[in-house]
Amino acid sequence: MLVAGTIGTIGLTHYLVVAAAVFCLGVLTMITKRNAIGILIGVELVLNSANLNLVAFNRYQAGGGGSGQVLMDGQVFALFVIVLAAAEAAVAIAIFMNFYNSIGSVDVDQASRLRG
Repeated sequence: MLVAGTIGTIGLTHYLVVAAAVFCLGVLTMITKRNAIGILIGVELVLNSANLNLVAFNRYQAGGGGSGQVLMDGQVFALFVIVLAAAEAAVAIAIFMNFYNSIGSVDVDQASRLRG
C-alpha cells in the first residue's frame, strides 16, 4: 500500500511500533497516576493498542493474498473490545462517583480509608 507523498510503504511493522508505543504510554499512565480517572485513561490506551494490533494483523493476514476474500475477524474482535471498554468505563465511573461521595476525592491512595 503506497501512501501519497512518501517514498516508502507503510507495513505491518509500522503499525506494531505505534501500537507498542501506545501500550507503553498506557502502562506508564497507569503506573504514575494517582487519580482514578487517569488510571482509567491508561487502561483505555492499552485496550486501544490491542485494537490497533487486531486490525493491523487482520489487514496484513487477509488483505495481502489477492484472493478477493475479505476477512473481518480483526475488526469484529476490535468491535467487541470497544464494547467491553465502554461497559468497563461506565462501571468504573459509577464506582468513582460513589468513591467521591464517600471520601471527597478520587485519589486512589485514599482507598485504604474505606476498609471496614
